[in-house]
Amino acid sequence: MGCRRRRHSHRLSGDDLGFVVVTHRFHPLNGQRLEVLFVKRRGAESVFVCAGGVVGVQVTMPWSWTDRGEPPRPNRLSIEGLADLLAATRAIQGC
Repeated sequence: MGCRRRRHSHRLSGDDLGFVVVTHRFHPLNGQRLEVLFVKRRGAESVFVCAGGVVGVQVTMPWSWTDRGEPPRPNRLSIEGLADLLAATRAIQGC
């Protein structure tokens, strides 16, 4: 019979990958701390596979949606900025 090979054998059992905090502003888990089980490649980007999602299921989280990704660029529009833009556009159109 032989040993079954683990699907994600690149992670050693003693590895501690720590935790990440979800920083994507529109993600339902925004602000929550998740334990990293392992990291894998998905296309050109690395993703975290984490424990602690809804009802304890595994959650795959892009690197850039966590506190380990790059911080948001300051020139991005905020929700408030978009609301102000909508109000200004409506005022110009006479709505």
